[in-house]
Amino acid sequence: MTDEKRPRKRDLLWGGMPTDRTVSTDTGRAVPFGLRVTAAYAWRLLLIAAAAGVIIWVVIQLKLLVIPLLIAILISALLSPAVGWMLRHRVPRWLAIVIAMIGTLAIVAGLLWLVIWQVTLQWAQVRDSTAASVDRLRQYLIDGPLHLSPAEIQAYIDQAFAFLQQQVDLLWSGALAIGTTAGHVVTGAVLALFILICLLADGAGIWRWALKIFPRGARPAAAAAASNGWNTVVNYARTQLLVATIDAVGIGLGAFLLGVPLAIPVAVLVFLGAFVPIVGAVVTGTVAVFLALVYNGPWIAFWMLVVVLGVQQIEGHILQPILMGSAVKVHPLAVVLVVAGGTMIAGIPGALFAVPLAAFVNVVAVTLSSGSWRTGDDPHGDLIWSTVPRERRRRIQ
Repeated sequence: MTDEKRPRKRDLLWGGMPTDRTVSTDTGRAVPFGLRVTAAYAWRLLLIAAAAGVIIWVVIQLKLLVIPLLIAILISALLSPAVGWMLRHRVPRWLAIVIAMIGTLAIVAGLLWLVIWQVTLQWAQVRDSTAASVDRLRQYLIDGPLHLSPAEIQAYIDQAFAFLQQQVDLLWSGALAIGTTAGHVVTGAVLALFILICLLADGAGIWRWALKIFPRGARPAAAAAASNGWNTVVNYARTQLLVATIDAVGIGLGAFLLGVPLAIPVAVLVFLGAFVPIVGAVVTGTVAVFLALVYNGPWIAFWMLVVVLGVQQIEGHILQPILMGSAVKVHPLAVVLVVAGGTMIAGIPGALFAVPLAAFVNVVAVTLSSGSWRTGDDPHGDLIWSTVPRERRRRIQ
């Protein structure tokens, strides 16, 4: 018997008990394959969650810098198609940027002027309607099934005013404690404007400089993923702008035809709220229905609800599928969860930026996982994780 085939002494100790290496192999085989795959996924998911938690913590600490940056990126995505169109028609870049920014400011100023104009015009009517609605509500509480007395109604009103006063004092004390809130807002606005100008003037150059951070071998994949992600954000911003305009025109026109007061402020509110998908449109539509119920009665409120639901159905089942490509598509359940999570983490800014950020991450993941960056093809479809690998079956000789 040769030395290679001759058993060692320690292998024969204790009646031929297995060695440590044999025990390790047998233990690995004893663990079910599904449990091993689950454990492999678990520690990777924990690592990803830890990295995401660190990133979120850093973003919260640098929120005065991150929020202006995200606002500038979103506005740049809105304005880049117009700037690109002017550049293709041989308009100088600096002039195209000036025209785009001045046009945006003119549109915002025009919307504010319309809101102030209608509020001033209908203020007396709204005040009288509010007083009449309060009297009708008071009389219903007295004569209705609740049978409240005037003293009980007044006690409830006093409690409501006390609660509102408490909340106002809390907000005021918080503002005084912060002290520099107004300064932060002004600083953030100036910073966002500066970043916006830089992105419109030399966004491609900024990205080429940032691409040097990645290793040389990873730059093609990073460049393709970032390009697809940026196109997704541009497409998302353009689509949301169009959808918000259609929502505002539809609901505002319906409120005007039904005689609901403050139709233009309602339309502007719907336009702003539509930039938070699904949730914003539902909330602003509820405001329109509430105004119709208070000032016009239940029947007009019912038809206002029909208008709001009709506009929402057109948006969800016609506009979004047609205007959004498959690579931008995010399931409505994911939209609601992402908006809710963004609101819990960062409030209104979190709700505003949650969906475009999720769409960006989705398309980047699709690009990297599908390998489309090697072929130059556009990624299609939602992100689908790779199938869990199966254990290879041993061939029976």
